Amino acid sequence: MNVSEAIERRVSIRAFLDRPVAGEVVKDILVRAAKAPSGGNLQPWRVYALSGAPLAEFKALVAANPFGETPEYDVYPPNLWDPFRTRRFQNGEDLYATIGIPREDKPARLRQLARNGELFGAPVGLFFCLDRKLGPPQWADLGMYMENVMLLAAERGLDTCAQEYWARYPQTVTKFLKVPEDHMLFAGMALGYRDPQAPINGLVAARDPFETWGELVGFD
Repeated sequence: MNVSEAIERRVSIRAFLDRPVAGEVVKDILVRAAKAPSGGNLQPWRVYALSGAPLAEFKALVAANPFGETPEYDVYPPNLWDPFRTRRFQNGEDLYATIGIPREDKPARLRQLARNGELFGAPVGLFFCLDRKLGPPQWADLGMYMENVMLLAAERGLDTCAQEYWARYPQTVTKFLKVPEDHMLFAGMALGYRDPQAPINGLVAARDPFETWGELVGFD
């Protein structure tokens, strides 16, 4: 699989098969992903992979606290403005439409949101942390590392869903994983094999045309 094919294959999967992923495969992906660039070669990522009985124990803790905790950062800016507000709104509508949940059915939408805490049934949960004294450039570096993980997973026939949802559970995650106090949780990621029969996995988020966000300057 070439890079273009991996990019096309990668979508956010929200229903996984109960099919295990070998530890050596997970480690190989994480090691290869560390070729990601980082300013000054700081390599700011710290990664934890959970599976099996520890993952089941972790998910039980999350289920016992459905309201979450105080996040350490805002996933979205307050009072989101256009075009970002419209993009987010439309993506949500498209997502819930795949599983037949109308906007007015708030309980059903909350139940679907809670599926994040189950990693959508994925057999592997990845959690990405970094030193809390680092700044936005290192957050960007960590994002590039995560993208490498997702593309390498696609190359192996695996699927992923990056989840900033876990910003809602900073204490639970860091305590369970024994993350050093000078590090903070950035995001999680579900990893496994997609359920090809699940309608929700048919969602491909829309992308604006190049003319909306890009310019070519100085080209013929």
